[in-house]
Amino acid sequence: MTENGFAVLRDELHHLKSVERPSVIKQISDAREHGDLSENAEYHAAKEKQSFIEGRIAELEDKVSRADVIDLSKVSGDDAKFGATIHLIDDDTDELHIYQIVGSDEADVKKGLLSITSPLARALIGKKADDSIEVITPNGGKAYTIQEVKYI
Repeated sequence: MTENGFAVLRDELHHLKSVERPSVIKQISDAREHGDLSENAEYHAAKEKQSFIEGRIAELEDKVSRADVIDLSKVSGDDAKFGATIHLIDDDTDELHIYQIVGSDEADVKKGLLSITSPLARALIGKKADDSIEVITPNGGKAYTIQEVKYI
């Protein structure tokens, strides 16, 4: 993953541990004071929220501990690989699309961040400017021409 993607995961983990976890513990404590736990909706909701938070913390701790952070300033070349920003021209509409190939945990197509595991990214890997690619999508085949591959 990129350094930015790693920072987002690390920040979320910190927020869950330092803000969300103490908050839900207080909610559980407050709900216990209301008496019978078997019919206490606030208690059950807080316990469910705690379960979600603890699961997410475990997931994030695992991802952070196993993360392979790539310094994009040291990646270069003229072919597409992890970290590349690629300018694509849709062969049907002549529309320009700009994507950066990133790790799956940080992908967000609306922000131009394309998961390395996506069909489009897999089709782009190893290609250079002026190469054409075809990607099979749920709506059928889509053809693109690579206008530019760069590393920022």
